[in-house]
Amino acid sequence: MRTLLLSLTMAMLSIMAQAQNRFENAKKQATESKELILLNFSGSDWCIPCIKLHKNIIETEDFKKLETENIIVYINADFPRNKKNQLSPELKKENTSLADQYNSKGLFPYTLLLNSEGKVLKSWEGLPSENALAFSREIREIKENQK
Repeated sequence: MRTLLLSLTMAMLSIMAQAQNRFENAKKQATESKELILLNFSGSDWCIPCIKLHKNIIETEDFKKLETENIIVYINADFPRNKKNQLSPELKKENTSLADQYNSKGLFPYTLLLNSEGKVLKSWEGLPSENALAFSREIREIKENQK
């Protein structure tokens, strides 16, 4: 019984540590792979511009190539309101911490392009005016200029 309790405790701590370290893991991956970090603050179930951003840019092939080609590490700091869409307490805590650090005005959507150290290179307030291809191209150009 004691072994089972210890195993469950360790598993829970591991899950909590992973959720709280999502941004740190992204920074580590970005450093190792020479990638940038794209941090997006969204309200996935209540913010119409956020929903459009995800549908028209983030869910497109042009954007997904940025991840598969090791251009960016993508993090979505989501703040859903509907009860059925609520995040784990650990993920809520991490998203709140990211918002405290990078989105003190509480803008939605708010997208930041960061270097591997977490320094802001570019930000987009609201729904970007460009389409997915232009948005992706702009990120690629910023990455090229970082070399």
